[in-house]
Amino acid sequence: MRRIDPRLLVIAGAAFISVSAILFRLSGVSAGTAAFFRCALALPVLVPLARWERHRAGPRRRAGVDVAAGLLLGVDLVLWGASIDRVGAGIGTVLVNVQVVVVPLLAFAVLRERPSRAFVPAVPVMLGGVALAGGLAGHGGGPDPVLGMLFGAGAGVAYGGYLFLTRVAGRGQEHRAQPVLLSTLGAGAASVAVGVPWQGVDFTPGWPALGWLAALAMTGQVCGWMLIGAALPRLRADAAGTLLLLQPVLAVVFGAALLGERPGPAQLAGCGLVIAAAWLTGRGSVHRRDDSGMGSRARGDRRAGEHADRTTVP
Repeated sequence: MRRIDPRLLVIAGAAFISVSAILFRLSGVSAGTAAFFRCALALPVLVPLARWERHRAGPRRRAGVDVAAGLLLGVDLVLWGASIDRVGAGIGTVLVNVQVVVVPLLAFAVLRERPSRAFVPAVPVMLGGVALAGGLAGHGGGPDPVLGMLFGAGAGVAYGGYLFLTRVAGRGQEHRAQPVLLSTLGAGAASVAVGVPWQGVDFTPGWPALGWLAALAMTGQVCGWMLIGAALPRLRADAAGTLLLLQPVLAVVFGAALLGERPGPAQLAGCGLVIAAAWLTGRGSVHRRDDSGMGSRARGDRRAGEHADRTTVP
């Protein structure tokens, strides 16, 4: 995948993940149940891929970071479902996408990586576009908007943390399946730890639901995150987060194609805003080297001739 533009990988991964909401709705199960089976049903595919990769490329370094990232992903999945139940899909979609701010902030705080000049003014435009694309203009509040917004904001922070740790853990490494396997194990454990006592997890949802959940595992967990994980270390943090905002846009497209949903003018306008902001922010966002995503301090060290290991997690 090194020869493929990482922006294309993120867009392809976002396309796979964007059908998650549709498959979740078709399964008819709770958020905790979907989060658990999304992870569990991905393991029969990820385990043999990871074993083959380990034989080819050796053991994975920073495995602990991958598991920690997965724990955050599991929290995100459960909180996001709970947020939608309480505040509605429109606001829930916006709140979880605060990752577009969280990821660059973490990159700046930890790696001293500054976002582009176009990013800061583009943030309100992007979030406004996501709000319109998610149907916020046509939805009232849910049954418990305050709690729902807290859950949604928590999901967005957890999601941003997952993306940041995945990006850090992938620098300078060739592994693709092993990190997704480890993060999937972490996400599954978190979904059980959080979902069972809170929402309950139905371990026998029935065959029709299992079929939809298997499709969710293959698209949203295996294909989506393997593509995105391969691209994140090669992109600036702000550009990666911005491109992932294409998920709600693509969800609108797939909803129209697969479910016969008809997006309104406001949703189409929101999609246009997100696409325009992603294009403007994504220009010139590819690192020249996979290990160059360490910020200006590390690049200065390299120019000064220091040959320390660039792959050490700060």
